[in-house]
Amino acid sequence: MKKITGKLSHICLSLFMGGAILFSGCSEEFLKPDPLSFYEPGATFNSESGLMAAMAICDRHLKAYWTTDSNEMLTLGTEYIFSDLMVGAATDKLGLLDNVASMLTPISDESTLNNLDRTNSIWYFWRETYNGILYANTIIQYVDGVAALDEATKNSYKGRAYFHRAFRYYALAFQYGNVPLVTKVVEVPKQNYRSTKRDAILQMLVKDLEFAVQWVPEQKDMSLIGMVNKGACRMLLAKCYLAIGEYAKAKEQTDILINSSGYSLMQDNFGTFNDGGEPATWPITRNVIWDMHRAENKLIAANKEVIMGMPNRGAEAESFIKMLTMRILYPFVFNNQIQTKDSKQALMNIKRNSADYNSKYDYMRAFGRGIATFRPSYFQTHTLWKVNGKMDETDLRHSSATGNWVRMEDYRVNNKASSEFGKPIVLFSDNGKLLCTDTIRRWFDVPHYKFFLDDPVNEANISGSDGNRGATDGGIADWYLYRLAEAYLIRAEAKFYLGDATAKDDVNEVRKRAKCTELYTTVNIGDIMNERARELYWEEWRNVELTRVSLCLARSGKPDEWGNTYNLNTFDKQSGTDASGGSYWYQRVTKYGMYNKGPISITATKGSLNYIMDKKNIYWPIPNSEIRANNKGQLAQNYGYDGYDPATPVWDNWEDAVADESKTN
Repeated sequence: MKKITGKLSHICLSLFMGGAILFSGCSEEFLKPDPLSFYEPGATFNSESGLMAAMAICDRHLKAYWTTDSNEMLTLGTEYIFSDLMVGAATDKLGLLDNVASMLTPISDESTLNNLDRTNSIWYFWRETYNGILYANTIIQYVDGVAALDEATKNSYKGRAYFHRAFRYYALAFQYGNVPLVTKVVEVPKQNYRSTKRDAILQMLVKDLEFAVQWVPEQKDMSLIGMVNKGACRMLLAKCYLAIGEYAKAKEQTDILINSSGYSLMQDNFGTFNDGGEPATWPITRNVIWDMHRAENKLIAANKEVIMGMPNRGAEAESFIKMLTMRILYPFVFNNQIQTKDSKQALMNIKRNSADYNSKYDYMRAFGRGIATFRPSYFQTHTLWKVNGKMDETDLRHSSATGNWVRMEDYRVNNKASSEFGKPIVLFSDNGKLLCTDTIRRWFDVPHYKFFLDDPVNEANISGSDGNRGATDGGIADWYLYRLAEAYLIRAEAKFYLGDATAKDDVNEVRKRAKCTELYTTVNIGDIMNERARELYWEEWRNVELTRVSLCLARSGKPDEWGNTYNLNTFDKQSGTDASGGSYWYQRVTKYGMYNKGPISITATKGSLNYIMDKKNIYWPIPNSEIRANNKGQLAQNYGYDGYDPATPVWDNWEDAVADESKTN
């Protein structure tokens, strides 16, 4: 019986599994037998238990996008720094990706892979996404051979695996554009792949997800929470329908989710109330937005809004993945780079067993020990929250009064050596001197309701190090993949392309739940994308969704909020950093985001920053290591990057790409 390598630490190995093309050349060391890395697929997947184990790997892999890369990174942050909502902010790292236009190249990852002197996870998205495809392909290929299962059960497994594969290819299609299509478990190395066009891949995803919607059960009919269900398949299918221009079909799927699937927006407090770690420092007034984003409430039966979540908490903490939101996404405030007016360090890290401890000023436990690997744009923290030209003061998602949102002025000086003790920290002295030497990393507001995570183990440790005496880093936590609020916003978008004026009603439903005062009387695509930014921060893949909408605008001919229209043949094939042209993605990251605004002077290792984005950066470059390794074929490089050649052959339909997979080198 043939044995297939199962080690997954390197894409090179995945060739034998059909999960990906070579990541780099296979070394002789790799070729040495390793008994722990081999299995017999015919034996492993001839029972339902084998399929369940493979599906569990798919499910676990999915949540890793939100949680991992290193202890100073969260993978999803890369999605946000390629958007209007964030930039890299770890100013002590020489590898900080600020000037994307010049720093991002087909070889830029070769020297920074797994290097902590960086602030992006592009390498992770390529390698690990193809690994996720590998896991899904394994199930798809072997499920029909499990004789003990009836046809409906086989199709249910197959549909869930189709979802997992589609989720990964949906991301690749809007991060990289044209990519190799791998749908089979191959038994010999294949080094003659050809890229497949983005739209052809999307067409395949629609076919697969239509099958999944037919066969995957509803969550109410499943015994476990967190597995792929019919509602999740509908959500992803609706997005794929939008991407290929089938707007009425996208609306139909969201109609079903909203009207007849048993889901509903949560309107009132529910579940367990979490006091936020240190109520003496930062009290929480209980509200539905706070309750909805507590890990202990996300996947409970009372939560009628969750369509699919990712379980990541339980008694055996070592079995789950810690989410470092409080370390990675809060400002870096506990050092002398934030000063008081009398030239003292403004915010001190004071342990609970210290004689100087005062629970009223325990910002470490209340807000975490942030290092700000990423920071939000001014748009995300301020101007985004204006509707109808004015700030919506009642929006719970932006409310400091309830405790949901933390503004810098909410911090009070907790250094008893300062005459400013107990007063709000300030950015400028009375004579105009800047009191924070690095405002990129140390001065920004935070959606506390999204990022605060309990850590009960370390909460009990009152004398440990900074990261071990409270929820100072974050903790293990369930997370949303899809919830009904997004279905409303997808339906609003479909209605926008269809010319349906009731699109505003769907956006307003989401706003009314957040207790907003300002409601829309009409909406454009910018209003819809702004509401996605308010509601789905750190849930949606922001870069992917902006790029998808760029395609939708170009395909539909609909204008953006500035009146720009886009050409389907050229929106993603332009370069330059000037203000005009490009894609909708480019217009948002430069008009709303922090890019192309000029250099910023800071006092840090990195020195002066200059956040620059190029129109070509709508897609990331295909790694040159992949192109080299595919040495009996030719992968297409993306427009604007070294190696781009419009004459490179690509598959323009998925059927031909799949047929070619069976051909040997």
